[in-house]
This record gives sequence, C-alpha cells and structure tokens, in this order.
Amino acid sequence: MKKMLINITKKSRSRIALIENQKLYNFDVEDVNHKRKKSSVYKGKIVHIVPSLEAVFVDYGTCKNGFLPFREISCEYFFNKNITKNRYNIKNVLKKGQECIVQVNKEERGNKCALLTTFISLAGSYIVLFPKNPGFLGISRKISGKYRNSIKKTLLLLKVPIEMGIIFRTASLGKSVEILQIDLMCQLQNWKKIKEAYQSNCSPCLIYQENNIIFRALRDYLYHDIQEVIVDDSKFLVCIYQYISLLGKSNFRDRIKLYTGTSSLFSYYQIESQINSIFQRNIILPSGGSITIDTLEALTAIDINSFRSNKGLDIEETALSTNLEAANEISRQLRLRDLGGLIVIDFIDMTAPLHKRLVINHFRKILKNDRARIQIGTISKFGLLEMSRQRLNSSMNKINRNFCSKCNRF
Repeated sequence: MKKMLINITKKSRSRIALIENQKLYNFDVEDVNHKRKKSSVYKGKIVHIVPSLEAVFVDYGTCKNGFLPFREISCEYFFNKNITKNRYNIKNVLKKGQECIVQVNKEERGNKCALLTTFISLAGSYIVLFPKNPGFLGISRKISGKYRNSIKKTLLLLKVPIEMGIIFRTASLGKSVEILQIDLMCQLQNWKKIKEAYQSNCSPCLIYQENNIIFRALRDYLYHDIQEVIVDDSKFLVCIYQYISLLGKSNFRDRIKLYTGTSSLFSYYQIESQINSIFQRNIILPSGGSITIDTLEALTAIDINSFRSNKGLDIEETALSTNLEAANEISRQLRLRDLGGLIVIDFIDMTAPLHKRLVINHFRKILKNDRARIQIGTISKFGLLEMSRQRLNSSMNKINRNFCSKCNRF
C-alpha cells in the first residue's frame, strides 16, 4: 500500500514522504525561509548582453543575476517582429534595460547562476500549459504509442487558446475531458494573474510563486495508487481540502487523514532512519555488498563493491547478483537524493556480455518509475555506466549538506 506522509509540525520546515509497504521511495523537504525559485515567474530587466555567449544576464530580483540564453528568448521581445533568430545577432535585437517575463528553469547552484527562460510553463496535475508556444502539442514520453492517438483525439475536445500550447502529463491518461478542462482552466487563470502582475509591478520582482512543497506533492503525486494521505497538523487540513477541490481531486477527500499519535509521524511509520540514510555516503546492501555515493561539482560518482556479499556460487554470479541488487537501490537513491546532471556508476566487473545486458535492461526497467527525464548509456569495457538525470527539486536541506571525512557522514 502506498501512502503520502505530510509532516508540518515543525513550523520552520515541511517534509513529504512517499512510502510503499513501509519503505521510503520518495522524499522532499522545504525550509519555510527558503522559497522555491524553480518554476516561479519574475518580471526581470536585461542588465548585460553577451554576444560571445549568445545570451543575456537578467536582474530578476535576487542577489545574483540570471542567465538567459538567446534560444530561450521569445521573438516578442525583438525590436523587429519579422526577424528570425537564425539571421540576427543578439545585440541587434535586444537592448540593455529591456523588461521581460522570465521563469527559473534551474536554480543557482554553487558558482552557477540560475538558468532562465521566457517560454513560461505552468504545470497542473494532468496538463502543462505553455502560454507562449502557439499550437504546440506534447505528450509525455511515458505514454506508449497505442494510447497517444486517444490523447490527440482528446485535444480536439479541449478549449485551448490558439496562441498557446499544452503537454499532456502521464497522469492525464484515461481522464475525462471535463477533468482535463478544469485543470487547463486553472492554469489559464494563473497566466491571467501573471500578466496582470507584470503590468502593475516594477522590475525586478516576483510575480508568480510556485506552489509550496505540500501543494506540489498533492498536484504531482496524488493519484489512484496513493491509498492514504496522512497529515500531522489539523490546521492545514482545510487548506488541503480546498486545494484538492481546486485540482478537481475532491474524490480523494476520504483518503486524507489526520495523525493524532503521541510519537512523531515519521517515527511511527519507522522511516526516520531511512531518511537519515539519504545523507550517508555509504549504503550497505542486504546481501552484504555496498554502494558509495560521491557528489562532485561536475558529476556524481557511484561505486559498487561486493564487500561481504554472499550471493552467487562463484565470482561471476556474485558480481551479477550484487549489481542487480545495487541497481535497485541506486534507482531508489536517485529519487530520494534527487541526484541530477551527469552520473557515473562503477559496476562490479562482469566478463559475460549476457550478464551486462541483464543488468542494463533491469536498470532501464526500474528507472521508468522515475518522474525525471533520464538518458542512460551502456556499460563500457571498464565497467562504467554513464547516465544523466533531470533534477526535479532543489531543497536547501539537501543541497547544503557537505560530507565530513572525520565522521563519515554528511
């Protein structure tokens, strides 16, 4: 049974845990004092044009200016509306001091500034609205070919403004036109508020704040497979009821329950130790093998060791069984830690090509449960697997934990 646990008893911090049969498979935490910038929308001002980078830097109201590539700038901001990006230099179509609506694609990390775009996207539970992409139609890559035609037929019944575009999320599959239209109307209303805020406020300023961690979880994860939503703050129940009604998910109301136990919610469900393991460098596998995870500036390195693994009749069988077991845990840790960017996995050496294919096929299969966009290569002759993963969240508590070599913990 899958459950969503919402812990908000600590007023300065909110935590969301998704569990299945008491095992944690997704976790997020948000500090009240750290407002999420990703997906938030700002009224910004161009402060520097850099032709050599084909980009501009935008002051959008934070300590560090954001980076806006030329390819992410809508033609509506060009002096001449008839020109195309392929024929003109950036300095000839934009000017310093020019105002624009920008959205944060990637939050700033370390020395890297935030990545911005003018092509706004507003996510609902089932549909993502693109107000500046006329006629654009996208369908989640996780929706297989046999269902894509039915999605396209549904599009014909939706009232989508011709100057806008949409993407159907995986959860839209099987939903009625009425539910999809409600979701679309919510995003159209958000876009109307953004335009009004842009007209009435001076730059730079925030004009649309992305939902907090609790509302994002209800929007992105509350579907038929979640049997219970358990929250430990009675004052927040009314807000949750109102929000799911706004999402068109009122049928989930009976699944939302208040936790009234004496121990903390996460302690009762015995997941605090699993959460603590997210910040540990080494993970011991049930067979006795281990995984070591090191996050560096350029990439994340994951090393697998057989250690005391007792599976398999010989060294080749032990390597195969340990790698398969490690693949399961790595896919879980990718979601829990929200590891993004380039990831290099050093599997235990296997000589048989069949065993390598078994591991890579198994890894691909279990990664399909991940919401993030993932690209995965093959195992090289050195036993290395390269992959990339989209970072979904940027919680301050996750990012700002550094590894301590003395205590061997984060």
